Amino acid sequence: MQCRIKLIAWMLVAGATFWGSGCAHLVSEGVPGPVVGTPRELQKAVLPAYTIEPPDVLMIDTVHLVPKAPYHLRALDSLAIQVKGTPAESPISGIYPVQPGGIVDVGHGYGSLKVAGKTVDEVEQDLERHLAEYLRNPEVSVSLAEMASQQQIAGEHLVGPDGTVTLGSYGSVSVIGMTVVEAKAAVEKHLTAWIEKPEISLDVFGYNSKVYYVVTQGAGMGDGVFRFPVTGNETVLDAISQINGLEQVSSKRIWIARAGPDCNGCDQVFPVDWDAITQRGNVQTNYQILPGDRVYVAEDRLIALDNSLSKILAPLERVIGFTLLGTGAVSRLSGPVLRGGGNRGNTF
Repeated sequence: MQCRIKLIAWMLVAGATFWGSGCAHLVSEGVPGPVVGTPRELQKAVLPAYTIEPPDVLMIDTVHLVPKAPYHLRALDSLAIQVKGTPAESPISGIYPVQPGGIVDVGHGYGSLKVAGKTVDEVEQDLERHLAEYLRNPEVSVSLAEMASQQQIAGEHLVGPDGTVTLGSYGSVSVIGMTVVEAKAAVEKHLTAWIEKPEISLDVFGYNSKVYYVVTQGAGMGDGVFRFPVTGNETVLDAISQINGLEQVSSKRIWIARAGPDCNGCDQVFPVDWDAITQRGNVQTNYQILPGDRVYVAEDRLIALDNSLSKILAPLERVIGFTLLGTGAVSRLSGPVLRGGGNRGNTF
């Protein structure tokens, strides 16, 4: 009885599904033809200049950073100090960091000198007077080797939700919507308030804002959505390989959904011939993936139909099961059982 009900329901739902599916599917069961003029494997197009958006990661390095005069030293700066007239066993030569507290320790028993808030010229004069207590006619040369703030500029910088990158004590710079060249110019222009003719190198370290999606229809059990960054070289085959191939519930009906040029509701659909790509090495429909593309993998209709039917019939099967169980229980408790139970002549 249950099998008969399930078979009849399956046939009804199947008929309704196949007869009513004419306009519901973007891609027919036939073999799709290639879309002329669309970039594909072996005929890829070069993507436009990359525009920076959140949450890209930028790599900034310093090429030439000289502070505008007068520059006042602070903790974690580094000074290059050379002193002539010191004994060979205790020279003063090299890079000396400004320690927390604003002091420089020149070592070798020469003590330390407070330099925070002073210019390089002032430090040179003070150090010469300080070393005169230990040396005869010392010749001191002091220059700025590295600024502490330079470390805040160099390194990886995340583009924040407001489209800016933070450069430590130098504030933030808006780079949203800019190319790499434009962002480099914007950062250098921002630094001119503190730096004399700044020069930096800037590149994109993490391409996070330009992505494509692979959507797998789940045959009534929930669709899957996967997000991958666009590097400019992906094709449909690359996209499917990112999700380890087609699933058991997937069909070979695959297409790319792409927004139209005006992004005003005019979408584009590029059908994919999966068998031609994989079995014959035909690249005509192995299209190049562009930012914002949706690679859509349709479900297997029979599996989807079976899952839908199971959802419909599962409650009915439970009701029938409970009904049969109740009927059986009543049958066992009725008749002879209620009158005293079975054959009275049996003795044990």
